Amino acid sequence: MTGADVHTRWCGRDHRCGLGEHRSPEIVVDLPGRARAVLVRVRTATGREHAEVRVRVALAPGEVAARRQLVGLLDDLRMAVNRAAIAARPRPRRAAS
Repeated sequence: MTGADVHTRWCGRDHRCGLGEHRSPEIVVDLPGRARAVLVRVRTATGREHAEVRVRVALAPGEVAARRQLVGLLDDLRMAVNRAAIAARPRPRRAAS
């Protein structure tokens, strides 16, 4: 479906939709006591689609270890965002031979 005001197949079609925005139900990955990630697909009022991701990770009790975890997490997130951005770029057309 097209248009920001039309529900998509993946849209939650409930209170999540509002202000011209459509949101999917949450997709949850849960590792009890360790980590949780929640992904929601969003179509904005302009028709642009996004993935909204929230991540919660249990940190080590020591400050140095927790900081190491955070550095690793940020590096992994940077790589994931870059990979997704590259995949979203239009591919250049090849000249006809």
